[in-house]
Amino acid sequence: MAKKKTTIESKFLPKKVTILSYQRESADSFTIKVDFAVKHEPGQFVQVTLPGIGEAPISICSYSDKFMELNIREVGDLTKNLAKLKVGDKLFIRGPYGKGYPMKDLKGNNVIIIGGGCGVAPLRGIIDYIEQNRADYGDVKLFLGFRTPGDILFQEKIKGWGKNFDVRISVDKLPADSCFAGPVGFVTNMVKNEQIDNKNKVVFVCGPPIMMDVVIKILKEKWFNDDQIFISAERLMHCALGLCGHCMIHGKYTCLDGPVFRWDELKECKND
Repeated sequence: MAKKKTTIESKFLPKKVTILSYQRESADSFTIKVDFAVKHEPGQFVQVTLPGIGEAPISICSYSDKFMELNIREVGDLTKNLAKLKVGDKLFIRGPYGKGYPMKDLKGNNVIIIGGGCGVAPLRGIIDYIEQNRADYGDVKLFLGFRTPGDILFQEKIKGWGKNFDVRISVDKLPADSCFAGPVGFVTNMVKNEQIDNKNKVVFVCGPPIMMDVVIKILKEKWFNDDQIFISAERLMHCALGLCGHCMIHGKYTCLDGPVFRWDELKECKND
């Protein structure tokens, strides 16, 4: 009797991909498009590898089954080496992993998106999804905050978003030579000053932990329920398979149970 063939599920194996485009976003951030054609949910992530250098989790910042875009911040050896690549170069990706934003379950709602800094990257996948399924959602408001005008991500995309959505951009500080005309201050200030209620709304939040904590406090003061708020938790995910435990948040694996959590799933949890 012939032996039955066995295969390892493809998302567990790194796949060699080619860089299709490279866009410098800021002094320490860039976006690459690769020919990695897989189905995924907004908010999921992949593991990116350069052989001999290392591997790291990177959020997907697009929504397409024909290609994938990744926004990468230069913070270590791997990301600094990724920044040196150019169109046509190769790297390895495995995934996608984790639980994304449950967009299909939230049809019919008005959408509020609140992002800070590099946390805007995974939220961009939501915006792509809504643009492709516009009739399924109501009004869309974006509150996006960055350190300085030079740190604003996806500037060309933002111009397009402004034609279809209510987009608010703030910066923490304004250099003397800047021509930025928007509000100066934390993105949390924009949210606090906005007259919004919780009727038929869902909120997606991603950014530094302290920023998300303040945003959630503000939303609760505006009478948003826990099940209306979704956050993307950031943890260092080594294996992405729930084996190493590096990303555990009080019994929950960020790589499996997240990185997207509804607030009532996580609000009582503390880091292990």
